[in-house]
Amino acid sequence: MPDESFQDAYLASLYERLWAWGPDDDFYLHLISSAERVVDVGCGTGRLLARARATGHRGRLLGVDPAPGMLAVARRHADVEWYEGYLEDAGFDGEFDLAVMTGHAFQVLLTDEDVRDLLDAVHRALRPGGHFAFETRNPWHGAWEQWTSDQAVEIEDDAGTRVRVWPEVEQVDGELVTFTETFASRSWAEPRVSRSTLRFLRAEDLDHRLVAAGFAVDERYGSWDRSLFTASSPEIITVASRR
Repeated sequence: MPDESFQDAYLASLYERLWAWGPDDDFYLHLISSAERVVDVGCGTGRLLARARATGHRGRLLGVDPAPGMLAVARRHADVEWYEGYLEDAGFDGEFDLAVMTGHAFQVLLTDEDVRDLLDAVHRALRPGGHFAFETRNPWHGAWEQWTSDQAVEIEDDAGTRVRVWPEVEQVDGELVTFTETFASRSWAEPRVSRSTLRFLRAEDLDHRLVAAGFAVDERYGSWDRSLFTASSPEIITVASRR
């Protein structure tokens, strides 16, 4: 079940104001530019595929997301295909050269079964030799330790209303980190709260699962500047190929 901040149309409309285009988007855009048929798994507001189309991509671009709020924003871009649901249910078979999963969306896969099902679905959707690119946060870096109210930011919604947003960690249980994201405005009677749980897999565990699903890891980076992955890297950025 998608988090409230993704399901709700209003909260989804704030996403791109909270998360400006950055080096992670540039990394994936470069990959997409060299692939003819691309599926974005957990596409969110669709801005990555929309930017790819706007910058000249002429092949097939399809975004998949189970969150209606996010897809309501994505569907503003009529020159890209959109599928509401999960990749596992879409039935794609060898149709894509590249699959991407951005924005740390891989971390919403909380169980071994969730990870296996997703990897199997990506494997089926790709042609032989196709690639799957995604990232997760490196657990040894401990990103959640910085998720406090001190990290609050203020943005404006489409109507010009000032909204203050901040994260707070509720629980750390092994690989699972549960936190809230609070949205508040002086013009609202009360704040709105979205609760999320993310899984922080170690790189070696991730690689074991990729191999079991029929992938080979071709590239591994620790940051968006393509520096090599180390134990202290903030990210585990992976480009794997379907064997």
